[in-house]
Amino acid sequence: MALNNVQQIDDSVTVQNVLISTWDKTGLDQLARSLTVIRPQLKIFSTGGTFKSLQEALGPANSARHLAQVSEYTGQPEMQGGLVKTLDFKIYLGLLSETYNPAHVRDLERAQAQTIDMVVVNLYPFAKVIAQPGATPEQARAHIDIGGPCMIRAAAKNFLRVAVVTNPGDYARVTDELRQSGGKISFQTRFELARKAFAHTAEYDRHIADYLQKCDFGALRSGYQFS
Repeated sequence: MALNNVQQIDDSVTVQNVLISTWDKTGLDQLARSLTVIRPQLKIFSTGGTFKSLQEALGPANSARHLAQVSEYTGQPEMQGGLVKTLDFKIYLGLLSETYNPAHVRDLERAQAQTIDMVVVNLYPFAKVIAQPGATPEQARAHIDIGGPCMIRAAAKNFLRVAVVTNPGDYARVTDELRQSGGKISFQTRFELARKAFAHTAEYDRHIADYLQKCDFGALRSGYQFS
C-alpha cells in the first residue's frame, strides 16, 4: 500500500468542526464561548463530562445550536466506564482525511462523516495519580488514557489540515488568531501545535513505561483475586 505524499495544501484552514474531550477543564468555558462567537456556524463534538461542562458554559440555546454528543454523531454509545468513546471510524476519517484528495472526499461522503478541523484534548492525569501516597497499580492502570493519545496523534499527524490543542495555555493564542483571521488557523500554528502534541504524548507514554518498569510484580499480583 502506497503512503500518501501530499504536495499542495491550504495555508489557512477555516475551523468548522471541533472535537473537544478534556480531563483538565481549565479555561474550557471561555474557549467554547469564544469559538462559537467567532464562528457562528461552528459545531462542537464532545463526550462525557466534557460535554456536560460545555452545556453549562454555552447555555441551552447555544448548546442546541453548536454542541453534539460524539455518540450521537457516530451512532455508537459509549462503553461502560467511558472506556470507548471516540475510537470510531467516522472520527478518524474526519481527523485524517485530506480534503484536497478526491478519494478521501468520497470516503467522507460514503460514511456521511464530517471533517474535524480542530481537536482540543488533554489526558487522564497518570503522573499525578502515581505520585499520590499509597497509589496502587490498579489505580495507575485505570488512569492510562487510550482514546486521548489516539486523537492527539491523528490530529497532529494531519497538521496539514487539523489544529490540535493539548495545553489550556494555548487557548488564548488560538482564539486570538481565529478572531483576527475570520475563523481560520494558519499552517505555521498548526505545525507548532503538532510539535507540542507529540511532545505531550511522548512524555505521557514515558511516565507509563517508567512506572511499569519499576512496578513490583508481586505487589501488582496481590491487588487482584484470581479464579
